[in-house]
Amino acid sequence: MNIYIISLLFAIPIFIILIGLEAFVAYHKGIQVNKAADMISSLSSGLTNTTRNGIQFGFILISYSWLVDHITIFKMESLWLAVIIAFISEDFAGYWFHRMNHRVNFFWNRHVIHHSSEEFNLSCALRQSISDNIQFFAILLIPAAMLGIPPYLFAIIGPVHLFLQFWYHTRLIDKMGILEKILVTPSHHRVHHAINPEYLDKNYSQIFIIWDKLFGTFQPEVKSIPPVYGILRPAKTWNPVTINFKHLWQITKDAYRANSYWDKIRIWFMPTGWRPLDVTEKFPLMTIENPFSLKKYATDNSNFLLAWSYFQLIVASALMFLIFFKIPVLSSATIILLGGLLILHIMAYTFLLDRKNLALILEGLKFGFGIVLFFTINEKNGFIPNFSLNLIFIYLFISLGMTAYFFWSEIKNSTISVSIKS
Repeated sequence: MNIYIISLLFAIPIFIILIGLEAFVAYHKGIQVNKAADMISSLSSGLTNTTRNGIQFGFILISYSWLVDHITIFKMESLWLAVIIAFISEDFAGYWFHRMNHRVNFFWNRHVIHHSSEEFNLSCALRQSISDNIQFFAILLIPAAMLGIPPYLFAIIGPVHLFLQFWYHTRLIDKMGILEKILVTPSHHRVHHAINPEYLDKNYSQIFIIWDKLFGTFQPEVKSIPPVYGILRPAKTWNPVTINFKHLWQITKDAYRANSYWDKIRIWFMPTGWRPLDVTEKFPLMTIENPFSLKKYATDNSNFLLAWSYFQLIVASALMFLIFFKIPVLSSATIILLGGLLILHIMAYTFLLDRKNLALILEGLKFGFGIVLFFTINEKNGFIPNFSLNLIFIYLFISLGMTAYFFWSEIKNSTISVSIKS
């Protein structure tokens, strides 16, 4: 079991406790920081990203180990000094990588999921990408490689550095005095997630706020300008998989529709949101001009459907851990297929929250795919007891039935009712 998965066994219970604590404090303060469908979407996004990272699905353009082997000019002997340099290097590189993800059209697709929530709470911190499968972060760690900082330190520091960015995704903590000058705080990060013109593309730092102050991207939170959260071209879906690739799909369509070959090429590397003029005129997109006019995405789901979706989220979590614990005994192809089943499962129940007909089709595919996959795995590996296998098949049948029930009772009937009224 790799370091990342081991770290999750400690981090996930802490995240759940903190999310629960935030909800408890918000309730007693009379502040609404969570909405059920948004939280389900955020946590589902976290599961897709965590699974992708855990099974190490992706392509590394250049590895840090390769850099250390080829460009080290001085070997850092002191372990503690190496740890400090590694952490600062990770944070410095994180600032520039984060800034690039915001400012370049193609790279925005790698990060848009994190900003897609129109709320700001601890659960939205877990909205992480599955569309960043080509990894080249190590290029920004060249200075550390030249000093011979060992790769195993970054294998440990990387997850820790990421998890330390969780706590400041909250509206419940005000400015923090002297810490505002040193660390990234909730106030700083509220600015970063806001779409207000005054706040847009500010505060890219991840742990130490000094990088923004050094490179001219710092903006304090102003009491008279409350942050409005989300993205300028709203996602309008609870499906995290769709959000992950929506911007990429838009760029692809714009590149195809552009008349100029130069525009077809440069659109990928232009500032985020740039579109060729001829495409903009023929195919306008809704973009938020006044953040205070934003109407948050909402769907009219019953409490029963929301409760069922939370249950489906628990099932997705169980499948993720099953994949992780069985990695040593399964083939790479089987692990990828199980990951695909997880993605299909999440798409089905989040499209149901969106009230989309596609939910029933995807659930049907999940039913057939799941039965064949688990039966085949059990025939080859035999690690699932027959009783547990029967429970899985019963669950798949019930899940299909419940999706059909919600489809007819909440989606179809609602559509028929609207048609009759109009």
